Amino acid sequence: MHRLALLFLVLIGLALPRAALAQTDHRLLTRFLAEVPASELFEGADGYGVPLPDLAVAPVLRGGETVGYAFVNSDFVGTTGYSGKPIHILIALDPQAVVQGVRLVQHSEPIVLIGIPEARIAKLTAEFKGRDIAAEARGETEHALEIISGVTVTIMVIDDSILRSSLRVARALDLGGLGQTVAPEAPRVEIDPEAGVAGDWETLVGDGTVRRMALSVAEVNDAFAGLGDPRALGTPEEGPDTDNFIELYTTLPSIPAIGRALLLDREYDTMRDWAGEGDHVLMVMGLGRYSFKGSGYVRGGLFDRIQLIQGDMALRFRDRDHRRVGDLTAPGAPRFREQDMFRIPADSGFDPAQPWRLQLLVGREVGALERVYTTFESGWQPPTHLLRDLPAPEAPAPLVIEENESAAMTALWQRIWRDKTVEIAGLGAMLVVLTGAFFFQTYATVSERAFTWFRMGFLGLTLVFLGWYANAQLSVVNIMALAASLKEGFTWSAFLLDPLTFILWFSVAASLIFWGRGAYCGWLCPFGALQELTNQIARRFRVPQWTLPWGLHERLWAVKYILFLGLFGVSLASIEQAETLAEVEPFKTAIVLKFDRAWPFVLYALVLLGAGLFVERFYCRYLCPLGGALAIPARMRMFDWLRRYRECGNPCQTCANECFVQAIHPTGEINPNECLNCLHCQVLYQSEDRCPVVIKRLKRRAAASEGAAGLDRVLTNHPNHPNLKKGTDHV
Repeated sequence: MHRLALLFLVLIGLALPRAALAQTDHRLLTRFLAEVPASELFEGADGYGVPLPDLAVAPVLRGGETVGYAFVNSDFVGTTGYSGKPIHILIALDPQAVVQGVRLVQHSEPIVLIGIPEARIAKLTAEFKGRDIAAEARGETEHALEIISGVTVTIMVIDDSILRSSLRVARALDLGGLGQTVAPEAPRVEIDPEAGVAGDWETLVGDGTVRRMALSVAEVNDAFAGLGDPRALGTPEEGPDTDNFIELYTTLPSIPAIGRALLLDREYDTMRDWAGEGDHVLMVMGLGRYSFKGSGYVRGGLFDRIQLIQGDMALRFRDRDHRRVGDLTAPGAPRFREQDMFRIPADSGFDPAQPWRLQLLVGREVGALERVYTTFESGWQPPTHLLRDLPAPEAPAPLVIEENESAAMTALWQRIWRDKTVEIAGLGAMLVVLTGAFFFQTYATVSERAFTWFRMGFLGLTLVFLGWYANAQLSVVNIMALAASLKEGFTWSAFLLDPLTFILWFSVAASLIFWGRGAYCGWLCPFGALQELTNQIARRFRVPQWTLPWGLHERLWAVKYILFLGLFGVSLASIEQAETLAEVEPFKTAIVLKFDRAWPFVLYALVLLGAGLFVERFYCRYLCPLGGALAIPARMRMFDWLRRYRECGNPCQTCANECFVQAIHPTGEINPNECLNCLHCQVLYQSEDRCPVVIKRLKRRAAASEGAAGLDRVLTNHPNHPNLKKGTDHV
């Protein structure tokens, strides 16, 4: 028992990180090539060649000639998924660095193994065919990532590993020109923070400090005509050819000299605070009929009409990285229709001392739901008077693959956390509210009606927001996957790939010390919330509630511990088999997949919910292996917050009879292994019309008050009372 408790503590915070090591031998490649025929990976191929001696890559052959190269992503980059184990994908590239085939060959992702049909994942990975890695590396194209609900982390890991491993192979083999020698490096320069610029607008534009691009209606129509699409010619831009379509100005106000020449001191300081350390800021100003912002960012948070390009870096901006600009202070500056700032993150690799260009996207409708696009570019070169030379660099240190890989994995989980900002903030607010309710439970439970509404509202938020929206449902699979990964070395990166799960597990760790397992099971478990809410609806319709005899109820408690120990034992031999057996949990069916699953799984979940209509929280009480796993370390809790009277259990049985999970023994003790911290017993503890102890105390107070009032009346009427009038006769 103590060993299991120790293992659980390791699960929630004591795992030691290690660097992910890319394999350098051919074992994985040879194994998977034997399983996947060349014709299925690369159309028209008839075999594989001998793997290259110094690279885990095998030529793909057609008639004895090499037409491409096959490799396994995990031989080149870290591919750790939600399970903590690598996701192995066989990839084929042609000489132009275009993906010709992708096959998911091995993984341990539980949601894919037993939740999402394998065919859906196979279909998605097959759609990576045709992805131009060279074009993406140069910023010429952008890959749109399709997300399948419930497997967001897995899909992002697959997408990231395909791109990064393909880039490494393409650069090593000079595919698509990615390995070619680049032009000699330009002199090393940086922005001179002491430099100054002319203050008037005409000079700023003339010397290139502010870059101008002007497009007339004729130029835009000519550009669409050059696309060769006759549909685009049918809807030309209206108006005289000389009309101003757009006049676009760009610069970098984060360069001190430029920012102070264009902005008020107050606005410049505000911009620097907004940008943050290491960030840069792009300013875009526009005149004319065409908006460089458009309206797409309002709907999806992305400014899809402009893109910043520098080298092989391409950056689009989201609404969180955008702010408007006030009037410009440079003399002669026009009053623009649009003038906005866009934050360039420090981790983007942008260098303000090097040339860059802003790409403007212009679309034209050619049908009810179809558009064609063309692009225009405005280049920016930092004026020489803003630059100063850098000293020659020291010889670079040898490139360490492990450090690069660790940085790549860190960037991936940080990207996931940024994308989950709303969900993280929502979960954080819920944890703060729940912690406050527990710490100040005496005040929270004064009014039974108010507390009931609070609890039902919180459970509704848990079900809809945490469960059906964010898929933040903990599972015994988390524990088994970590236990298995500890044998091979656990990495923090794998644990951080799912931010809500990470936060929930750490909140569970804290709550086990203070309140036991009830904080999660009673308040933050989406399936538990679903059971309780459906039971409350059933009570409204007067569905009879069954109370199991205490002897049977007490023995059924053991079932969930048996299930957990059985699953844990199987996981030590085969994590895949244990994850399949973990279907005893209906969480994936009811919460993650929202009942969109094969009928046997849906029927099983509905049967458990149906039982819960008559026996409240039936699954939580007797069958939940996760609840059993949490109850084991919960024995180590350090505080006992639930207040009791000496009379509880002897003779009073009010709380025991009303506890909806029967966690209170007939003798009055609360079983911390079974208590879900619903705080109903604390409502009763203060109830003036249901708790016999409180009722008796109030009666004593009333009697004492009435006796004191009667004595006061007697004294008032006594002949010797000082209030009696003088001269009254005495007996």
